[in-house]
Amino acid sequence: MQIFGKFTTNFDMDYVSGHYIYLNESDEDKISSDDFEQMLKKKRKTVCGTIILYNPELSPVGYTMSRFLQEDGFDKYDEFVPLNEDPMSYVINAGLKRTYPGKLVEIKYLFSYNRTDIAPTPIIEEFDADIDKLNSSQLTRYDKNLNYIDVPNIRLSGKFVFLAMGHKYDRHHKAIFAYARALATQVQKLDKQVLFLHDKNYDADEALDMAYFLTPLATGKMKEIRANAFKEVFKETPHKIVKISL
Repeated sequence: MQIFGKFTTNFDMDYVSGHYIYLNESDEDKISSDDFEQMLKKKRKTVCGTIILYNPELSPVGYTMSRFLQEDGFDKYDEFVPLNEDPMSYVINAGLKRTYPGKLVEIKYLFSYNRTDIAPTPIIEEFDADIDKLNSSQLTRYDKNLNYIDVPNIRLSGKFVFLAMGHKYDRHHKAIFAYARALATQVQKLDKQVLFLHDKNYDADEALDMAYFLTPLATGKMKEIRANAFKEVFKETPHKIVKISL
C-alpha cells in the first residue's frame, strides 16, 4: 500500500484536495511519485473506484497530524505527496488489494477539513450553518470549494462508489443530514455500482434514503466485524451491498 494526498490551505486551515491509495500487487511493487502522476492521467484505466468518507485525518510522510501543517514547516501545498499510513487505509487496502491489484482507489470526503475528532464539536455547528449558504453569495466559515462536495456536479472515478461517510448524524444538524442525503441521491444517478454497509436498523433501500452508511473502520468488538464485512463487499464480482448481522 502506498498513499498519496494533496493538501490545500486557506485562511490557516488545511484541506485535503486529493487522496488516493495505490493497491500494491506485492511488497516489491512500488511506484514513484512520477509513476503516480502518470497513472492519474489515465484515470479510466487506473482508478478502480471511489470511497466517500466523513472527513480526513491525514499527515504527509515526515510529519505528524497537525491542525496547520505550515506551522510545522510543510511547504508542498497543492501537489501530491506521500502520506503516512493510518487505520482506515489499512482496512481499505485489505479489502481491495486482492480484487484490484496494481490499481488506485480514490478517497473523497463529506467534509475535507483535515482535523481529528471534529464531531461533536463547535466545528459541526459551523459546518451546519455553512451548508445553508453554499448556494448563495454569503460568506462561509470554511472554504466553499475546498471543504464541501459540489453535489450536483460530483465526478467519480472507477466502476464503483462505496459510501462510508457514517450514520450517526445529529438530527439537530438538519443541513448536514440533508447534505448527506442529497449526496446519496446524486451518486445513484451516476453510472456506478453503489455499495455500502448497513445493519438491521434499515434495509438497503432505506439506508440509501436515510444516508445511513456504516464506516468500515470501527473499534472494540465491531472492529473485526466491520473490516471483514468490507472485504465481503468486494470478494466477488459484481460486488454487493453487505448487511452486518450481530
